Amino acid sequence: MTGYGTERLIMREWTDDPPEIDRVFDIYSRWEVARWLGATPKAMADRAEAAELVRRWRMRNNADGDPFGTWAIEVRDTGVVAGTVLFKRLPNSDGSAPTDVEVGWHLHPDSWGHGYGTEAARGIVQRGFAAGLPEVYAVVYPGNERSVALTRRLGMQPLGITDRWYGIKLEAYVLHAPIP
Repeated sequence: MTGYGTERLIMREWTDDPPEIDRVFDIYSRWEVARWLGATPKAMADRAEAAELVRRWRMRNNADGDPFGTWAIEVRDTGVVAGTVLFKRLPNSDGSAPTDVEVGWHLHPDSWGHGYGTEAARGIVQRGFAAGLPEVYAVVYPGNERSVALTRRLGMQPLGITDRWYGIKLEAYVLHAPIP
């Protein structure tokens, strides 16, 4: 996907331009974000780590192809990058080949409370369903009430706590494709 939009947002590749790397660093170095992504209290260490993360996302986007990827969420009216939306295969804890698909979101705190995560995730999920996916999952660290609320806004159903993916206990949610 080179770019995809909703009413207020553009989902596009992260670039390696210095202001974008600065924004990645600003998002992922914040404990209030990183704590829900499995980071240690240190979070992201420096801009070089941010640049490497963007490089890995771009490589995975190229390898996985549409509708999968990890993209910047840009606000149309301001050009501000609110955060990241991802749509990827969930890694099974038992090491078997992944088959389930995850939608996820990581937003900068200055972009919380505007509905950007919900709008971006809804747009990406709709693309996945249009591509023929039967269902999409979200996984959330227990206690992350903001993300739980977002799963509800998407209409996702709770499945309880599981260690099926990533090898750790997470709250799981599912959304089934609408019946045509």
